[in-house]
Amino acid sequence: MGSRASTLLREEEIEEIKKETGFSHSQITRLYSRFTSLDKGENGTLSREDFQRIPELAINPLGDRIINAFFPEGEDQVNFRGFMRTLAHFRPIEDNEKNKNSSASEPLNSRTNKLLFAFRLYDLDRDDKISRDELLQVRRLLKSCLCAYLSVNIC
Repeated sequence: MGSRASTLLREEEIEEIKKETGFSHSQITRLYSRFTSLDKGENGTLSREDFQRIPELAINPLGDRIINAFFPEGEDQVNFRGFMRTLAHFRPIEDNEKNKNSSASEPLNSRTNKLLFAFRLYDLDRDDKISRDELLQVRRLLKSCLCAYLSVNIC
């Protein structure tokens, strides 16, 4: 599987993705292998249904919101580059990266970009505000997940 991923992904693309996301060469090729295994349509993109097959997202109370974060508004497919851009928000912040390329744009995994990413998970209607209802909906999701996980009815 790994050899298939490395042959389909050009070296120039890997270098561009490295610069843009901060992932290493080996991380990119591993993630490309995972991406292609999720791509059931074998068309070089993932759909929401492809993401919903990931067990960890299926049981996560915020799974739908995380999945939606991969898709720009109005889009129903994400290519590998978009997939990697979204995953970059989950990379840890490293001190030596903060000072690197100070003239370049802020890394996708910067504190500011992580905060904006998390904000968008809660801002369901994309009005640049988190309403009381949106916050309560997340609270209910987390509470019901916790109740189900603990197999108790404290709701």
